[in-house]
Amino acid sequence: MSYLGEEIRKLGFGLMRLPRVAGSEDVIDIEQTKQMVDEFLAAGFTYFDTAWAYAGSEEAIRKALVERYPREKFQLATKNAAWINCKTRDDAIAQYTASLERSGAGYFDFYLLHNLGGPRTHFFEDFGLWDYFLNEREKGNIKHFGFSFHSTAEELEAILTKHPEAEFVQLQINYYDWDNNAIQSRKCYEVARKHGKPVVIMEPVKGGNLATPPESVAKIFKDAEPESSCASWAVRFAADLEGVITVLSGMSSIEQMKDNLSYMKDFTHLTPAQKEIIRKATEELSRIPTIPCTTCNYCAKVCPMNIGISPSFHALNVYTLYKNYALAANRIYFDVVMQGHKKANECIKCGKCEAACPQHIEIRKELERVAETFNK
Repeated sequence: MSYLGEEIRKLGFGLMRLPRVAGSEDVIDIEQTKQMVDEFLAAGFTYFDTAWAYAGSEEAIRKALVERYPREKFQLATKNAAWINCKTRDDAIAQYTASLERSGAGYFDFYLLHNLGGPRTHFFEDFGLWDYFLNEREKGNIKHFGFSFHSTAEELEAILTKHPEAEFVQLQINYYDWDNNAIQSRKCYEVARKHGKPVVIMEPVKGGNLATPPESVAKIFKDAEPESSCASWAVRFAADLEGVITVLSGMSSIEQMKDNLSYMKDFTHLTPAQKEIIRKATEELSRIPTIPCTTCNYCAKVCPMNIGISPSFHALNVYTLYKNYALAANRIYFDVVMQGHKKANECIKCGKCEAACPQHIEIRKELERVAETFNK
């Protein structure tokens, strides 16, 4: 499909969750990333999405992609998070400069103001970044300028009304959040379409949660299409929408890459029968209460106590869904304690995490549940 004068297929490579070297959570596996990049491009896909805030990602994609392929063979997107540790306009612009240096891309095909919504939006206004990046577009350093968004449809309406110069919007859309009153996927999508803005979709598998749904949900999908992964249903739901530039999938392994390519290479649209299967799965999933954390870890960036928030929530969700206390408690030990994070009971309830959370989770309340469940 062609949007904004670019030929882009419906699957984008999200670089937030790149594979790690065995035994290390901090070191990206460059060789495996190279293989994934090769598979992706060989299948005819070209859109790569990173961000200044994705630790190590911009450097990794320089080594795996930029230094190995002609620049015109791919589109690279990255983002500016002016709300993270920026006190001045120069601090925010330094993120952009750092992204150019880290990636070695020369220019960005898509440049985004990162995670607008709630208390984060004003930083971009206060620092005059809309005008700054529009000027960078005029210089040719940016081809297309837009923003990613995590908030209400009402706020999205206000931003797009004030800033019609935004060429596109990146939204969290998946079948579970489609009619969720907090995430407002459908409402936000409809606002973007009303303003004539094409959409890049993020979190179609909700941080991997929809790749391994509860057994009762997985059964609905497997009974319908035994050969299809649960993740494929989530990605196809998002790709089926009109006005979508691409659907980002944060792939962490060659196996995930191969699975995504297998069903997206020749994707057209969902059939009415397939849409009904997704409706039934959504209905079943909504009966099971879990914490809607996508492990974006924006909360971790602002937590003064270094609480292991997302791994703690993952552990509690594991216990909620599978009732396996030993497995969940092991996650607390290996993903929180062994990684040097503090445990849930050490939260000082400052609330900074909740202001940064795109999912609008009551993090302090949920951390209390974690502490109670896992005996402090």
